[in-house]
Amino acid sequence: MARIDGVAPDVADDGIRAVLDAQARKWGVPLANHLLYARRPSIFRGVRAMWTGLDASGLVDAKLVALINRRVAALNGCEF
Repeated sequence: MARIDGVAPDVADDGIRAVLDAQARKWGVPLANHLLYARRPSIFRGVRAMWTGLDASGLVDAKLVALINRRVAALNGCEF
């Protein structure tokens, strides 16, 4: 359980809501960390820009990114 509540997707900015809606379509719910980032739109945009840049660079294979994400989630006790 998060120590800080995330935003309700229906009150997020339009651009943020579009990302959260896409996550809900893909995974059933928006990702908890993105709901937290959405409390500060500038931070949300910065985090999304980082992931977009990593994806676009082609320097890190998508399979490795998935493995790293799962390992970090496991270390943090995330159920995802």
